[in-house]
Amino acid sequence: MRVLTGIQPSGDLHIGNYFGSIKQMVDAQKENDTFAFIANYHAMSSGNGGERLAELTMQTATDFLALGIDPEKSTFWVQSDVKEVLELYWVLSAFTPMGLLERAHSYKDKVAKGISANHSLFSYPVLMAADILLYSPDIIPVGKDQIQHVEIARDIAIKFNNEYGEVFKLPEFKIEEDVATVPGTDGQKMSKSYKNTVNIFGEEKKQLKTIKKIVTEQIALEAPKEYENCNVYNMAKLFLNENECQELQERYKRGGEGHGHFKLYLHDVIWEYFAPYREKREYYKMHQDEVRDILKTGANKARTVTSPLIEQIRSLTGINY
Repeated sequence: MRVLTGIQPSGDLHIGNYFGSIKQMVDAQKENDTFAFIANYHAMSSGNGGERLAELTMQTATDFLALGIDPEKSTFWVQSDVKEVLELYWVLSAFTPMGLLERAHSYKDKVAKGISANHSLFSYPVLMAADILLYSPDIIPVGKDQIQHVEIARDIAIKFNNEYGEVFKLPEFKIEEDVATVPGTDGQKMSKSYKNTVNIFGEEKKQLKTIKKIVTEQIALEAPKEYENCNVYNMAKLFLNENECQELQERYKRGGEGHGHFKLYLHDVIWEYFAPYREKREYYKMHQDEVRDILKTGANKARTVTSPLIEQIRSLTGINY
């Protein structure tokens, strides 16, 4: 079974990235044909300058490898190193109704949040469809906010297949229900766009400062507290086993501790969980040429899949003459 995922190099990785995508991919590579790419074309819609985008691409590659992406088990590359994705993006644009893009939740949500509207942001789902369909995956692990993009990819593929035959495989999305939407510091979905993230890597004091800003209800120290809708608890439970969750719930219910205590506990849990990954990250930071070699090798592996498909599409659409 082939599993595909991608992530934008748009800033520091946060725990929403990890539980919503990266951990699923790391787990999947144990038993599946896994494809993971850094979506640097998509990141251009965020407005980063060239130098910054190049820096973020290498940072994200370093972080992916540190967090467990194994280039011996997974095909791991940078989106722009396989140029066929842009060619397919244009071909698929001819099979994409405007109404389909106008209904895209992500575009409307980002514009409502103040992100500048532009064509790359609007046509994001078509490029994502190209990312998906070019590699013929069976499964796309996603968060709830990305389900619609997989559905759009399927819709476009069906229109193309109706015209030219069964060319594209129709992928399925997969959601880990318990971690489909990771809460941010304000209770919304954790996202760099919303500036509500808890980063995986960085200075310990800075991480603690961020965690202390998590929005919680105002309630007396001695009073019992509700854990179900508490942003601190809902973040902490991602890292805990069943017994540890029950122990934390009991601390909430018996009172005598404030949310400040739970925030300190959350910081300790997160810092300890990612300790071995920080060590691995330091290695790759000191060996950036090795990271580049891994990415180039991954792109070459990816092309063994894309080349036959893109040649077929060129022939069918008349691009080859």
